Amino acid sequence: MPWGRNAKPAARFSYSRWDGSQAGFELDALDVFEEMNDDLLYHGDLNAALRRMMQSGFRDRNGEELMGLRDMLERLRRRKRDRLDQYDLGGVYDDIAQELRDVVETERDSLDDLARNARESGDSRRQELTDQTVAEKQLQLDMLSPDLAGMVKDLENYEFTSSEAQQRFDELLDKLREQLMQSYVNQMAGAMSNVSPEQMQRMKDMLAELNRMLEQREKGEEPDFDGFMQRYGDFFPENPKNLDELLEVMAQRMAAMQALLNSMTPEQRAQLQGLTEQLLEDMDLRWQVDQLSSHLRGMFPDAGWEQRYNFQGQDPLNFAEAAAMMQEMGDLDQLENLLRGATSPGALAEVDIDRARDLLGDDAARSLDRMAELTRMLEEAGLIENKEGRFELTPRGIRRIGQNALADLFKKLDDERFSQHELQRSGAGHEREYVTKPYEFGDAFNLHIERTVRNAIQRTGGGTPVRLTPDDFEVERTEHLVRSSTVLMLDLSLSMPMRDNFLPAKKVAMALHSLISSQFPRDYLGIVGFSEVARELKAEQLPEVSWDFVYGTNMQHAFQISRRLLARQTGTKQIIMITDGEPTAHITDRGDVFFNYPPVRETVDATLKEVARCTREAIRINTFMLDPTAHLRSFVERLTELNRGRAFFTTPETLGDYVLVDFIEQRRTLLKGRRAG
Repeated sequence: MPWGRNAKPAARFSYSRWDGSQAGFELDALDVFEEMNDDLLYHGDLNAALRRMMQSGFRDRNGEELMGLRDMLERLRRRKRDRLDQYDLGGVYDDIAQELRDVVETERDSLDDLARNARESGDSRRQELTDQTVAEKQLQLDMLSPDLAGMVKDLENYEFTSSEAQQRFDELLDKLREQLMQSYVNQMAGAMSNVSPEQMQRMKDMLAELNRMLEQREKGEEPDFDGFMQRYGDFFPENPKNLDELLEVMAQRMAAMQALLNSMTPEQRAQLQGLTEQLLEDMDLRWQVDQLSSHLRGMFPDAGWEQRYNFQGQDPLNFAEAAAMMQEMGDLDQLENLLRGATSPGALAEVDIDRARDLLGDDAARSLDRMAELTRMLEEAGLIENKEGRFELTPRGIRRIGQNALADLFKKLDDERFSQHELQRSGAGHEREYVTKPYEFGDAFNLHIERTVRNAIQRTGGGTPVRLTPDDFEVERTEHLVRSSTVLMLDLSLSMPMRDNFLPAKKVAMALHSLISSQFPRDYLGIVGFSEVARELKAEQLPEVSWDFVYGTNMQHAFQISRRLLARQTGTKQIIMITDGEPTAHITDRGDVFFNYPPVRETVDATLKEVARCTREAIRINTFMLDPTAHLRSFVERLTELNRGRAFFTTPETLGDYVLVDFIEQRRTLLKGRRAG
């Protein structure tokens, strides 16, 4: 165990037998990559495949569903719709108005009690004065302004007879001021638990300093955020880490308050705005709030300042409930915008998981949390890399796609067929015969250590050290493997995806590349894609290859390129062609592309001329036809008759079986023939 100041205690682990009940192993980079395999093969776009996986979701290795963004967005829309259909913002006005009416009724009851007590006293003078006072006050109450702001102002100037009514009115104003300021300025729980003159002054000081910090930033100066938080941090329970975080949260809160006003009827809005002005009668406080709002509108124009919600329900909301509802609606909008704008799983790291759990539930929050890890997981596994903001496949990722395609195709073979096509795992360039011979100049230096040392001991009679001479060397006798050179011709014309043939064909191409590169590393595999014209494809390009948005099947040009590639190779040579259509295009003597459908004799003859050249150069052409038409059958029969290759009429479901199994069988046949010779 290391010791020292920076030494860390050794990690301790305990192990138990896996019984299937333990949690874990939910996400694995290779499993995730396999989930995307067909999408990558079909569209050839890693970033699009990540987006589609993110949109649709998937199952982890425990079979648990990870919710996709599409379902989350629908859940968000449903929650917003439920809120709009349930609640009514009129309750904000009605609740305050009712509380004010209750205060007035309490005062009227007190006046009635005062008049009754005067009558019961038997003192006529007292009764006369009391009746006069009560009448005046009842008249004042009768003349209260009908709007909320006016009523509040009138009651503030009214001299209450009832101490209970006075207390209820003061408490109502304090509560409204507190709710209003909490709504405007980030729900300052704790710091605004009361609205004493001292607290209101501290609020003004905080707002004034915050506005000064914004002015300093505009001038290019560095505000003292840490000092601000030391003095006023109790106003901000979110504990923002920097000024930007603080301002963003405050902008959201103030925008939510504005959305509340926007969502009201004109009458309700006028009532609440008037009340706000009355409650914030301190001109300096109102000025500071207006300044802050103006600054934040400019800094965060997309915070939802113009947002409005059409509440159509029956359940009334009071002021505090309405403010909280606006905050929830704003959070729903913000989360919806973030999810809509996420272009890769890594962007989901910005989501507040705890808030997402409140809005969407545990399953969605868990899915978001795990989904955000996908790109990091794939990067750490070496399957993808970030280049200038875009993810690209690494060489390991490209190999993995081929391995997944190969494994997927072999899964479809039943046990009996698979056992007949077992892959031979051998060293590169030779096959061991398990017999040895004395080393001769020119032999591969595959030294057999045991027999070499034994030869030296027999020569010297024993003893140490054992000294070797070239005469002691004994090497394993080997037989060179048959080298096969193959070009895969892949039809990329528009008919392939239209007939659902493209994905099986590309999967075969990736699988064949994986098979040859891993099991037969001395073999050569070239790839040629063809549609209106043909082109050579490198192995690293294959995952991103997609079909061409053109009509035309130019086999002639593809045979030309394939023949040129094979001319530089040795060993047995073959072309594997996968297509779903007859030749409809060729390159003319002038170098132009000629296209016609249905095929014309000129195109067929030009294609067969290239087939004849391949035949003269001992290149066999094996054709795998998908959805063969009468024209294609007729052409392929002429091709095989001329070339003496073979033709297979396949379906998208059986294409992989035919190609891979035939390749392995032919290779083993060649190897057996070489041994027999």
